[in-house]
Amino acid sequence: MQELANLAHGFSVALTLPNLGFMLVGITLGVLIGVLPGLGGANGIAILLPLTFSMNPTSAIIMLSCIYWGALFGGAITSILFNIPGEPWSVATTFDGHPMAQQGRAAQALTAAFTSSFVGAVFAVALITFLAPLLAKFALKFGPAEFFAVQLLTFASFIGMSKEPPAKTIAAMMLGFALAAVGMDAVSGQLRMTYGFPELLKGFDFLIAVIGLFGIGEILLTMEEGLAFKGKSAKIRAKIVIETWAGMIRYWKTFLRSTAIGCWMGITPGGATPASFMSYGMARRVSKNPQGFGKGDIEGVIAPETAAHAAGTSALLPMLTLGIPGSPTAAVLLGGLLIWGLQPGPMLFVEQKDFVWGLIASMYLGNVVGLIVVLTTVPWWAAILRIPFSVIAPVILVICAIGAYTVNNSMFDVAMMFFFGVVGYLFKKLKYPLAPLVLALVLGDMAESSFRQAMLLSQGSLSIFWANPLVGSIFALSIVMLLWPLWGAAKDFARARERARPVQEVKG
Repeated sequence: MQELANLAHGFSVALTLPNLGFMLVGITLGVLIGVLPGLGGANGIAILLPLTFSMNPTSAIIMLSCIYWGALFGGAITSILFNIPGEPWSVATTFDGHPMAQQGRAAQALTAAFTSSFVGAVFAVALITFLAPLLAKFALKFGPAEFFAVQLLTFASFIGMSKEPPAKTIAAMMLGFALAAVGMDAVSGQLRMTYGFPELLKGFDFLIAVIGLFGIGEILLTMEEGLAFKGKSAKIRAKIVIETWAGMIRYWKTFLRSTAIGCWMGITPGGATPASFMSYGMARRVSKNPQGFGKGDIEGVIAPETAAHAAGTSALLPMLTLGIPGSPTAAVLLGGLLIWGLQPGPMLFVEQKDFVWGLIASMYLGNVVGLIVVLTTVPWWAAILRIPFSVIAPVILVICAIGAYTVNNSMFDVAMMFFFGVVGYLFKKLKYPLAPLVLALVLGDMAESSFRQAMLLSQGSLSIFWANPLVGSIFALSIVMLLWPLWGAAKDFARARERARPVQEVKG
């Protein structure tokens, strides 16, 4: 009941006229960002974050989170109509969404995608509503050792559960730690890796790095590929929406299964992209008509879209309660909270109730507004995609440069943005994941501070990480996650030996 009372208070905060306006602006910008390949939720939030510095933090986070919801909705439009994933997690949507569009069922595919996204997000927001306060109260028992153990678990989970090769994940994370260490040491006051540049005394600005890594890097890669837009048109009528909704009811098991997969992958650092593929694979495996997948089966649209939205939304749960981002977008939002002077974690629910519950209420409202906007404006977004990318790309680059300059009114920041853009481009070309780098860049300082505080409390003894069952269990789970790829490699090696044994016996 207390959570419901807090949620009602959150709606009173979110339903003010200015916040409703920011919500609509955020959804519209988000859909545009999701529609345009080369951007995305994390990129759009990173680019537009400087515009929120003069805003009230509650209004700012509502607008930024609505940009995220809009981007999640918008990614399905390009996937279905143009067979171009607007977002990485929209790749699985193209498998059946675009064949449906080619068969003249684009309106049904888009309605199914938008509705599935809405359902997945609402379930995930409900999870945040009732689980976040409990998790925050539990986290009040945490000290420096516990916080470092949780941060270590986050880093280890990225290594153990990522689909990327562990070596590449570790390399990206180590670079993020190195970048986070640049600047003045908060404890000793010594300068670290500033190389005579006074601009680096405060270290690399997180926002500058994110704009470069995501925005500039993705645009450079897209320009190199010479992206051209060719696709189907669509117009969604009320009759089609009602008929599609009526037909989707029989897929309630798919909705529940995909929501569970998405929420789990969002809370753990799996992310929306693996969730969408996992959900698509599960739906195909248990389907009575698996051969229909890839040929225009509506269930092949429902499963990945539900899971992706559930994962993208639930990733905010560990960010708000523990200060641990569950996705690149959550990491960007975490950086925004820190810039506004808000410390994510259990005390946020005690000291900033208007902020937290206003944000949670806006998640419900933002998804409702987003569903209405995308269902009524699909033809407009499809028309935007007919603008040559050679026109769109320079506009995005200019917006990125303006965003970087406004952070500190410094051309040095613009230069560093382009430097990080080249790094992001090289990472994408070499197929290195950016999420671990961003995670380490955001949490590197916090993890270092927690570790050093724990060492001061224990007078240099590592036994503090096994001093009680709570920190010991978290630390032990971190070690398991860190060594999990070795277990997988050992199993693959054993299978390879088993397959090779009959061949050797035949030759013998």
